[in-house]
Amino acid sequence: MMPDLSENLSNEERTWEEMMLIKAMPVSMSQKKELKAKLQSADTFRLQGLKQFKWQRRKMWEQFKIKWKENYSKLELWKYSLKKIEGNFGTGVVAFFLFVKWLMFLNLTITLMIMSFIFLPAIVMEVPELGPCLPGNVTTIVECCAEEYIKNRSISIASLLDFVQGTGWMENTYLFFGMYPSMVFRGSFQYNLALAYISTAVGYFLLSFVAILKSAAHGFKERLIEGEGQFYHYCNMVFAGWDFCIHNQQSASIKHKALYHEIKASLEAERREEEKRNRSKEERIKLVMVRTVVNLTVLLILILAGIVIYVTFQISANTQRTGGIQTFIVEFAPSMCIVSLNLVVPVVFNYLVTFEHYSPIFVIRFTLFRTILLRLSSLSVLFASIHVLIKCKVQQDECVSPECQTPPCWESYVGQQLYKLLILDHFSNIMVTLFVNFPRMLIGKHIRCRLARWLGNQEFDLPKHVLDVVYCQTLCWFGSFYAPLLPAIATVLFLSTFYIKKFACLVNCSPSTTIYRASRSNSMFMSVLLISFTVAVIPWAYTVAETTPSKSCGPFKGMATVWSVMEHTFSNLPGWIRSLADFCTTAGFAIPAFVILTLCLYYYYAVAAANKHMVVVLKKQLVLEGHDKQFLLNRLSAFIKQQQERHKAVRSIEPTN
Repeated sequence: MMPDLSENLSNEERTWEEMMLIKAMPVSMSQKKELKAKLQSADTFRLQGLKQFKWQRRKMWEQFKIKWKENYSKLELWKYSLKKIEGNFGTGVVAFFLFVKWLMFLNLTITLMIMSFIFLPAIVMEVPELGPCLPGNVTTIVECCAEEYIKNRSISIASLLDFVQGTGWMENTYLFFGMYPSMVFRGSFQYNLALAYISTAVGYFLLSFVAILKSAAHGFKERLIEGEGQFYHYCNMVFAGWDFCIHNQQSASIKHKALYHEIKASLEAERREEEKRNRSKEERIKLVMVRTVVNLTVLLILILAGIVIYVTFQISANTQRTGGIQTFIVEFAPSMCIVSLNLVVPVVFNYLVTFEHYSPIFVIRFTLFRTILLRLSSLSVLFASIHVLIKCKVQQDECVSPECQTPPCWESYVGQQLYKLLILDHFSNIMVTLFVNFPRMLIGKHIRCRLARWLGNQEFDLPKHVLDVVYCQTLCWFGSFYAPLLPAIATVLFLSTFYIKKFACLVNCSPSTTIYRASRSNSMFMSVLLISFTVAVIPWAYTVAETTPSKSCGPFKGMATVWSVMEHTFSNLPGWIRSLADFCTTAGFAIPAFVILTLCLYYYYAVAAANKHMVVVLKKQLVLEGHDKQFLLNRLSAFIKQQQERHKAVRSIEPTN
């Protein structure tokens, strides 16, 4: 037999194991308390000095975590709704609603950052007055442009059209970029709002990136754990999947449905793998040809969608505004075109993917990939069209470029375009859910005919709903720089989205025939979100680094680029800090840093390999211990049988004597 590894455990680790064993023992609470008291009294003799202090600190920390989890579970948002969705649709669908909740709290955090460092200083502190505008003086052209922009801004009464478009009185609010000055003060204290503006933007982009990576790593870890336990998957679900804290019939029914859908998902995945292995060579060739034709069709649709969006934006930008309903239609033409394509084209993609015969997880991935290409390419075309509008260099004595017909405050114009897209996209989701899919469900439920059943049959299409929230978050990320309060609006919209999607899930839809698994869904959601984050950050970074800000509005008016604020701030830092930063960009720092990072990477790789080898060794040890137990049980059974036979022989001999 292999040596017992428990002999190598320290006293502290052994004490911890004993406490865990007491918790798991099937005895009453009073007996558990007595055993714990005896064990703790024994620990005072076993642990002394620093070890005893560490043990007490560890015990207090574990008790604090247990109490925190208990209190948090009582106050957890949407707890009952998530349990109900999980019971009816499985863990994969409830992972989507947890994703919506995660995005809502992410936007709430971004909103708090913007409120603290940009919005509150702008409304609490005083704004310095503009300098005198002297016509013909090149040095005061910024003051002249700002004064002209303030005079030309439309000051109108509150109207619904202005609220929807972000124009009129909405443009004069702190929702948009143009209302923020470069400097505010309170008494003798001056607050550099321009530096806070760009620093906050960099901060919440880094925060979003770290949060995505952390969640993606957690999902990847869940998938690894799922892969490690694949040989005991059904055993774990059947014998260890029940929650014994459930005490009412409704919760038990929900949990029963959740376990049923989980087992069904595993069986469906195994059936698909078996079907894939049994395909003939002719079937594989035919399948490759079909998939090639479908992918070419999808590419053609994406190109046509981009052309339509570009032409619509050019028509909208070049059409003369005359006021009234015509102006409303022209202003909303690009947004309505993008939203319409986002509603129609994914339906075509869902129809085309049925010919490709992928496994359920690949169907989700391909549909997500194609739909996100549509949505992100449409946004890319919109960004490129806006860039064409603002790319022209403005002369030193001019406020705007007459060649490109650039708006006086193009940053607020960009914010208005993204604000309209966000509002219109959410409004279209509400209208489709309540006034299209809900009547379809009623028709299929109450009219008994084949056509009505076909029309009313709806499944919860997870890829479509994921793309809805990811698209909304992409608009929020890119638009937060040009409309600082857009994350606050997105927080409210995600709160509304949860209830809209819940209504669509529980009322309009039936459980999908495609089974979604939670671990794979989480990693898939974060992968799509990371792609969207990249698409939002790259054009923003290019605009900040290369594009000249407006001379008429905003905290960066009169500067060469937005990033020049950071360069100016860096040049005013103490000399030793600038020298240290310059040294960090030299080869003398980069090469040793690269070597150290490589060594650290190799160290963690070696640790991971050693842990993997130890897992194999421990598995073999468990097998050997199982064999030893079986051997001892066989010997014990043989010994008992031998004793029984001897006892029978003795009893058979006794009467003869």
